[in-house]
Amino acid sequence: MRTSLHPNLHPQELLILNSKLLIKMRQHLNTLFITTEDAFLKKDGAAVAIKIDGEVKLRVPLHNLEGIVCFGWNTVASAQLMHACAENNITLSFHNPHGKFLVSSRGPISGNVLLRRTQHRVSDDLEKSLPIAQHIIAAKIANSRTILQRALRDHSSDESNNLKVAIDYLSHRIKAALHAASLDSLRGIEGESAVTYFSVFNQLITLPENERGTFTFKNRSRRPPLDPINALLSFLYVMLAHDCRSACESVGLDPQMGFLHRLRPGRQSLALDLMEELRAYLADRLCLSLINRKQISPKDFEIKESGAVLLKEDSRKTILIAWQERKAQEITHPFIQEKITIGLLPQIQARLLARHLRGDLDAYPAFILK
Repeated sequence: MRTSLHPNLHPQELLILNSKLLIKMRQHLNTLFITTEDAFLKKDGAAVAIKIDGEVKLRVPLHNLEGIVCFGWNTVASAQLMHACAENNITLSFHNPHGKFLVSSRGPISGNVLLRRTQHRVSDDLEKSLPIAQHIIAAKIANSRTILQRALRDHSSDESNNLKVAIDYLSHRIKAALHAASLDSLRGIEGESAVTYFSVFNQLITLPENERGTFTFKNRSRRPPLDPINALLSFLYVMLAHDCRSACESVGLDPQMGFLHRLRPGRQSLALDLMEELRAYLADRLCLSLINRKQISPKDFEIKESGAVLLKEDSRKTILIAWQERKAQEITHPFIQEKITIGLLPQIQARLLARHLRGDLDAYPAFILK
């Protein structure tokens, strides 16, 4: 199959050229995180200025940004800045002090209306949604299994039995996901795989027993997180969801129309779909690194009367710095075979999904960690 724009190029070759252009355009862009309460953000010429107690503490050129993420109940952005962000395709989102998404601001929907129309039609068709969802979940399970395989090398034979059992089980679940007969069946496979993965997650903490403190993981708890590891995972997932939503919007996809996650008012279903295959590689690995390298300690968390465990403000800053450093690292993308920064993964995957929906790719090539 050839393309009308480039008759001498196969679609995959064209994709590589397009991805190179994307990298040149976006590799220096970054995300600005505001973690101080009572901050006021305003447009100052071609920059965003952050005022605290009436004094400008920081100015950042807008052309250097792809996103602004605000934490706190009293952070305010001017209408002029919101307009500038919309014009420059900068995602502006607001979260409570502990990372829960509240609201975001964006301008008129851009991108190819025909692409979004196709996306909506595929999303409404359960049979057409299934193959995309199958590849996403198979990749999620494969990447989770890879995390366990890498940990297995660091464990003694006495400690490795549970990991081996979990790895073998996930191997079978990958095949089951690719042959799932329905979306409901696929969700069941994903849920069973997640339970198995997290059942051995505690073994991935390599701290000596006398240094662990409260770093003990029993099971996944979300609303609210009930231990420090869950609190850290939830915070990192919020960051990943923000990047995935921004990626969907940047290529003209509707972040609310998913294939695995169905339509629900206020839910960014496609962004949640996209982040499934990236959770283990971007968020889980960073969570484990922060703990095992002692960059985060039990003192970085506070326990509420309700039992909820939350990150302290200074701790959030430490994690955000580590998150940005992680995104700056380079890998070779397994499909396009080009070096990219890890932070570009949501962008590349959203672009691949768009090309599949347009018919340029026979199937959606989900990201699988090598």
